[in-house]
Amino acid sequence: MDTPYLSILQDLLRHGTLKSDRTGTGTYSLFGVSYRHDLATGFPLLTTKKLHVRSILYELLWFLRGDTNIRYLQENGVTIWDEWATSSGELGPVYGAQWRSWRNPDGTLTDQIQTLLDSLRTNPDSRRHIINAWNVSFLPDQLKSPIQNALNGRMSLPPCHILYQFYIADRKLSCMLTQRSGDWFLGIPYNCASAAFLTHMIAQQLGLWPGEIVHSIGDAHLYLNHMNQARMQLTRTPRQQPQLMIKRQPDTLFDYHFEDFEIVGYNPYPHIAAPIAV
Repeated sequence: MDTPYLSILQDLLRHGTLKSDRTGTGTYSLFGVSYRHDLATGFPLLTTKKLHVRSILYELLWFLRGDTNIRYLQENGVTIWDEWATSSGELGPVYGAQWRSWRNPDGTLTDQIQTLLDSLRTNPDSRRHIINAWNVSFLPDQLKSPIQNALNGRMSLPPCHILYQFYIADRKLSCMLTQRSGDWFLGIPYNCASAAFLTHMIAQQLGLWPGEIVHSIGDAHLYLNHMNQARMQLTRTPRQQPQLMIKRQPDTLFDYHFEDFEIVGYNPYPHIAAPIAV
């Protein structure tokens, strides 16, 4: 994970285009980058800086609950969504709602996760094993603040990781994650690890081995206030990847708990603090 990640980080510093952005911070940006990680070689947590695994995993479990209120996250010590929530903790119909309760034109709801699992079991060679979060009906009004959008029943923020496609070959389950936008220093390491957790979980439920993560990003960017942190990270030599151990197999994908997961052999360099662009 570190090697392709650091290579693109270096490309952003050397060849990125200076661009403005919604937050007013400014970025160096590249369009259309991708990398692959074979899960057989280890779990894709960066070793050149420590990642907060608790936030990554609890956020994924929160998505799978279909939840869109930050209360569950806060109760479990995760604050990564706090800046965009209303005073009552609402975010509007963000990822959890789209994954578990996609609203159809006739008013019915589609559980994309359950549909995906059913499809993987009954038609493994299908090319339609997809979870999509880009629901145009609920995208935020760009003229309103995140909180105003949430209060009006729209997403507080548009989804960045918009599409997951799964693929079965040789008894292995792989996932291609497509993002429209990726904060390279803070967001991308979390997104890749989250996709890997999800792939391991689904593979276990289906009796398959984890395959590859293929990660494709449209606008990959490094915020201007992350430059010094990026240069520091690039001085560090990657260490051996950790392994993921899932301690039990729950009855369904929706019955996993944080305590079911153990990261073995994670020995990263210290965390590098960086401000989040709001």
